[in-house]
This record gives sequence, structure tokens and C-alpha cells, in this order.
Amino acid sequence: MVVKRSDDEESLFETTKSRGSFLYRVFSVSLFVAMCFVYAYRLTQIPTGGEDHGGGEDYYYGTWTWLGLLAAELWFGLYWVLAQAFRWNLVFRKTFKNRFSQRYEESKLPEVDIFVCTADPEVEPPIMVINTVLSHMAYDYPSEKLSVYLSDDAASDLTFYALLEASLFAKHWLPFCKKFNVQPTSPAAYFNNILLHHNHATKEFANIKKLYDEMKKRIEDATKLGRVASEERSKHRGFSQWDSYSSRRDHDTILQIILHKKEPHNSKDEDGNYLPTLVYLAREKRPQHHHNFKAGAMNSLLRVSSVISNAKIILNVDCDMYSNSSESVRDALCFLMDEEKGHEIAFVQFPQTFENILKHDIYSSTLLSIVDVEMHGADHYGGPFYIGTCCFHRRDALSGMKFSVGYKNELLKSERDNSIEENLHELEVKSKALASCNYEKNTLWGKEMGVRYGCLVEDVMTGLCIHLQGWKSVYYSPPRKAFYGVAPTTLLQALVQHKRWAEGQVQILLSEHCPALYGHGRISLGHQLGYSYCNCWALTSLSKLYYSIIPSLYLLRGIPLFPKMSSIWFIPFAYVIVGESARSLLEFVLFGSTIQGWWNDLRMVLYKGTSSYLFALIDSISKLFGLPDSPFTVTAKVMEEDVSERYEKQVMEFGAASPLFTVLATIALLNLFCLLGILKELALCEDWFETYKKMSLQILLCGFLVLINIPIYQGLFLRKDKGRLPSSIAIKSTVLALSTCILFNMLKD
Repeated sequence: MVVKRSDDEESLFETTKSRGSFLYRVFSVSLFVAMCFVYAYRLTQIPTGGEDHGGGEDYYYGTWTWLGLLAAELWFGLYWVLAQAFRWNLVFRKTFKNRFSQRYEESKLPEVDIFVCTADPEVEPPIMVINTVLSHMAYDYPSEKLSVYLSDDAASDLTFYALLEASLFAKHWLPFCKKFNVQPTSPAAYFNNILLHHNHATKEFANIKKLYDEMKKRIEDATKLGRVASEERSKHRGFSQWDSYSSRRDHDTILQIILHKKEPHNSKDEDGNYLPTLVYLAREKRPQHHHNFKAGAMNSLLRVSSVISNAKIILNVDCDMYSNSSESVRDALCFLMDEEKGHEIAFVQFPQTFENILKHDIYSSTLLSIVDVEMHGADHYGGPFYIGTCCFHRRDALSGMKFSVGYKNELLKSERDNSIEENLHELEVKSKALASCNYEKNTLWGKEMGVRYGCLVEDVMTGLCIHLQGWKSVYYSPPRKAFYGVAPTTLLQALVQHKRWAEGQVQILLSEHCPALYGHGRISLGHQLGYSYCNCWALTSLSKLYYSIIPSLYLLRGIPLFPKMSSIWFIPFAYVIVGESARSLLEFVLFGSTIQGWWNDLRMVLYKGTSSYLFALIDSISKLFGLPDSPFTVTAKVMEEDVSERYEKQVMEFGAASPLFTVLATIALLNLFCLLGILKELALCEDWFETYKKMSLQILLCGFLVLINIPIYQGLFLRKDKGRLPSSIAIKSTVLALSTCILFNMLKD
């Protein structure tokens, strides 16, 4: 249904509620009732020594084992309840860009600053970075109202050189994009798409492709050489700023305004139109100063841009996240400039999507449940999280201003034009001071202003603080994906990424801004529950670990921990398992994934829960006692070409030795040994069917864990390529799994 508004014909956006909400609520209530029966079973059937329990045989379970299962199931239930906050009320947005264009003249549109952040030219090649920059320079928006800032935390002269090349290519690329309505506006993505799907043999296409290829060759040649040729360095004064450069962790502020309307002879395209302002920034770094990573870079950009362009709207993207839709700016402004609701909105969050996702998404990088379901649910309660990229901000809110009822939406008010007051050199000198190491000393930057410090998920923390200050946010997923980036292509990259996210969520849970406590009265109850659901990611590891090990071990001793098939208590267990599995499968299929994609997501949920989240919890506890983090270094042990080939074939990539893999392989082997053990017992047992009925849920759980771990067994024993699991992991995990099984069997009374 459409949410009616009194000025529906005048609104710049429309909000609709999800269909099927009532049916989902009925289902979730029934699932909750079934979970209550599961708890009733655990509480009423607690075994004691010598008690006759199930089938007339005398077993000693150990009360603590039984209560451990109850604790795990209680936690699963609580976590499930928290998750429902973002599933009961999904809302979807639609913009009316035609109304926006009719209402606002091009000359009166607000200026927009675009922040692109990069940190390592080896991991993030300069050619990729400038493709992202060029794509955002080419929005369907007045170019003179756009300013693009590249923050380079590696202070690489190679990245600076690539940006200089991009500024020259932009003079031809932007007119070409406007003339032919190019989509996407990343040259690399556009040419790749055209060559794959179209025969584009026009003269203009040939010319622009030739210019791009020449630029690409120059940049890649310099990258391979590892330095910019002296001849090229002499062509631009900006390279002189590297004369005092010591290392990426020890250098002065390097700032260069490459394109600006103050220099019209250098800042117009081939058609005579102004290009967007283009600025390179490498903030000052000193070994004795903590630089606060991306959060520090963002805050430096906030201050520097306030002097150079001072746009009231800011888009921030990662350096791989190119624009796939030239209308994204207008989409965002439909929300931020809406007369009735726009003044309440602090930021508009677009989905983070990836161009290299394959059909079955082997590492579940699309995060389908979060992106396509939960973020829409968060939108109902006051807005989605800020995820650190693909987000349009209101400068006032990001800079720390609290929302008040009297706040006026003054986006159309002209920004202060610094270029009239000062020349470019004066602007550069003034801006450099704002990016120095000492500027933030004794200020509120990183505490109450800008992106918040002290958290591994500084983006989520910042968004939470903005919500706590009374602002709302909006989640918008347009028909054409607005942004595309690059997803992890190895399992270790994905797991380490999830470990960092989960550890950051624990930091929020333990911080003074804990949504469950500090959020009371400041944000809605639904928002509190939803934030708390994410904050508890790492805490789920203990329950998942317990459920992945204990029931399987008890198979070896023939002791049932679940009701037998003929018992009435079997029904609630079966309903919860089948119901939740069917729900998640239907969700995946409805949102365009596949059954194999759903299975891969289940695998990643297990892998994250028993490895990434476990180490995130361990490190969070260690930090409370001042102990160091677990060492996790993602090192490429295989050739990129090999990795790419296996990824295209959807073969899971291991390659490196990691404690994360040791845990996963040990659990996988333990369940394999336990399953083989019970199958052997069933084969030798005369009354095997009775035994199976008594142990059916345990056998099915163990069998599920074995099936879902097939890629690990292949990586341990069957594969010979460089992406297999290292032999050291195979030895350690085999010894650990076998030792656990043997010792557990020896504990029989």
C-alpha cells in the first residue's frame, strides 16, 4: 500500500509498505510459539543421573550439557526476536525526478561535494581509482556545481599522477557522456560493457576509446615502474610537494587543486563548459600521531572542502565504488529537498552493490538479507545505518549539528564562494592547515563532530550518533543500481572483513552510545532493537559453536539430545527448522538469487558465526584487559590470475594459513568423524531404525554440517591447486578433531 500524504501530488518521493507483511507476521508469531515449546521441552525434560529418558535406556547426559543447549537456544530465540524489528515493517521508496526538474532550475540547484577515499596503490590500483573519480565527475548534474575530492592516505605520487591524467581525459570524456547519455560513466566499465554487448563503431567512440587506452597505458606503465618519470614530474608543479616526503606515514600535507573555475583556461572541457572542481589531498602523517584511518581522512576532507567549495550536500564513496547511474544525485536530492520531510533527513543511503558477483555468490557478498530486507525495515523506524560508502550526507548533520524542529532546509542558499575571495594558491595554503596532524587537538572532531573515532565500524557509529541527535535517514534502492564496486574474491578476505565488522559492533554495544541503553527515548524502540541485533553479531558465535560441536559428539556415545521422531516434542523442533529454512529460501528466490546462492549463504552464516565472530568476540574481550588483537594478515599466496579463474568457476579460495581456517576445518572434520561413527553403529545395529528415530535430529544436524562443509573437505584432501587449504591446516585440524572425539569417548562413565 502507498502511504498517503496530504500533498501527494507535490511530494518529490513516495513511500510504500511491503506486501505480505501480515502473512509474515502470522508466520513469525507461529514460529515464536514453536520456539516456546522447544524451551518447554528443555525445561521439563532435564535429564539427571540414572533417569530413564527416551526408549527405556539409562543414560547420563550431564545437566550442564542439557542446560548448555537450552542457553544456546534461548540466545538464538532472543537474537531472532531482535532481527524481527527490521522485518515486520518494510518500506520502499520511489523518487519523482520529473517533479524535481520542473520545480528547480538548473542554475539554482545546490552544490555537491564528492569524497573518494583510497589508502594503498598496491591494493587499490590508480587506474581503478581514477575510473571511479571520472564516473562521479560525469553525473547528469551541472558540472560547475560538483566538486570531487580524492583523499589518498598513502600519499602516492602515482595516484596523483593518475589523477592529473584523469583531469585531462575528463575534458573529452564528460562531453562524450552527455552527448551519448553514457551509462555507466566509468570508462573501464562502459567500454567493457559496450565491447561485450554492442557493436559501437562510431568515430566518436573510436576516438574516446583511443584516448582512454593511451591514458591507461601511461598510468599502468608508471605503476609497473613504481615511480613517475622525471619528464612527467616536470610538467606539473604539484610534484614538488613530494620533495619533503619521507614515507606514507611521515609527510607534510599534500594538497593540489587540479581543476577549479578560478582558472577557466584549464578547467573547461572541449565544448567550453566548466568541469567539476577536482582536488587531491594527502593529509599530514607523523609516526607519533594516530591518524584514525578512514574516519580521519573523512574529517580532513570535511574541513578542507568547507574552505574550497563548502557544498551543503556530500557524497562519499570508496575508491572502487564507481557510479552506475548518472541520476543518483537527483535521486538523493528528491529526499533531501522535499518540502515536507526533507529537512529531517540527514543522509540518503544507497545499497553497496558489486559488479563481480557471480550467479550463485559463493561468499554471499551481496548480503541479500541485509541489503534487500533489513535496511528497508530500518527505514521504517527512522532510517538505515550509514555503511561508510554510497551515501549522500547533509553537511550540517555530518558536522555534528543536532536536529531541531526549527531547522530550515536551506540547500538552495548559495554557498560561500571562496574562489572570489582568494586565489588558488591562497586556498591551497589555507586548506593545508586544516589537514595537519595537530589541527584536531583539543577539539570535538571525531567525538561530536564529523566521523566518530575509536570504533572499527566508524561509519555505523557515526550514523547511530546522527540518529541519536534527532535526525532521520532514508534508504533508497533505485531500479538501476546506483553504484558498483568490487567484492572479496577469497574466503579469507570475506572472513577477515566480517571479523572487523563484528568486532566494531561489539565496540558500539560496549560504548557510551549503546543503542539498548543510551538510545532509550532518543530513537524508536524498533531502531533500538535493530541496532542491538547488529551489535550482537559476535555474541552468536558461542551458540553456533556449541550447536556445531556438542550434538555431534554425543552421537558417538549414542546419547540423544533432541526428542525422538515419535514424540510430540519433535513437532516444534521440526517446525522451527523447516519454517525458518523455507522462509530464508523464499526470501532469496524472491529477491533474485538462486537455490545454490541460498545454500552458499547458509554456509557463510556458519563460517562467519564459528570463525569471524568468534575471533571478534575474543579480541573484544582481550581489549578490555589490554591484550593485543589476534594477528590476521590477508596475504596473497597465489597468483591473481589463478584466483580469478577459480572465482569465475565458483571454487572456494583458501590458499593462506589462518587461525580462522583451523577452526573451520576442525569443526568440519569433527562432524565428519562423528557422522561416520554413528553410521557405523547403525550399520552394525540390528534394530537400526529405532536407533535412528531416537537420534534423527542429531543425525540430520550432523549430516547438514557435513554437507555444507564439502568445500573444506575438498580443500583439505582432494584439491591440488594453489587455492587449497595448506597442509599445516590439514594436519592441525585432523589432530584436533580426532583428539576431541577420542577424549570425549573416553569420558564414558
